[in-house]
Amino acid sequence: MSKRVGLILKPNKNEAIELAKELTTWFNQRHVQVFLEEQVASLINNALACSRAEMGRLIDFLIVLGGDGTLLSAVRDMAGKNVPILGVNLGGLGFLTEITLEELYPVLGQVLEGKMEIESRMKLKAQVIRGGELIGEYTVLNDAVITKSVLARIINIKSSINGAYVTTYRGDGVIISTPTGSTAYSLAAGGPIVYPTLDSILITPICPHALTNRPLLVPDRVKVEFKLESEESDVRLTLDGQVGCPLQPFDQVLVSKAPDSVSFIRSPFKDYFQILRTKFKWGER
Repeated sequence: MSKRVGLILKPNKNEAIELAKELTTWFNQRHVQVFLEEQVASLINNALACSRAEMGRLIDFLIVLGGDGTLLSAVRDMAGKNVPILGVNLGGLGFLTEITLEELYPVLGQVLEGKMEIESRMKLKAQVIRGGELIGEYTVLNDAVITKSVLARIINIKSSINGAYVTTYRGDGVIISTPTGSTAYSLAAGGPIVYPTLDSILITPICPHALTNRPLLVPDRVKVEFKLESEESDVRLTLDGQVGCPLQPFDQVLVSKAPDSVSFIRSPFKDYFQILRTKFKWGER
């Protein structure tokens, strides 16, 4: 039985704070220690305070209360810790925070009995090369996006896979996503829905000038290279929509499968296709 759980939530969300209080009481009654960040722990009785960096080393599993943005932030902070994550949806669409409030306590009961269902999701590693030198390295669960600013002109991005030239994208940019990220920005840009445990990398152009530039799905074992061939200076690499890196002309962005993955605790009460039907309202008229 797990004895230590971490809770991550936004401290300015009253709904999340109240739920964290309920969960702390529920866990304490079952002799489970609850760890929260200092700012939140001060608001909740019988909770133990720690930093996010410390939390990953102390807990057996993590509960994230909020939306997908809160979960993506938590995944970044738990990188390399191999901590199973349970996402509870208090936000909007919530593909990653898939557990509803109605399911929460039945799922937690199974977790404490050692019956939790774990699903592993791949991440991507993105490296920025400038003048032959590595200037930045990041990991993402959803996507890495090369895009121009609102006022910038069309940009040219040369793409290669394992050293073989693919094409030069001319448009607003390109999205490189995991299967998990296929239901995020890539979907809005016309990309397909990819089953989340499929070992693959999805490349989706953003507003391509050539209509023949279509999304491309490649195996996760390849290395994908993008080179900014425009002289446009107002271009950025954005990681999971939360971290940004300014790019300069002729910078290279190398993308490959990350060495670590993310473990999600799945609900035993629904499958992925039920989630799609619910989120996209498939079948409704």
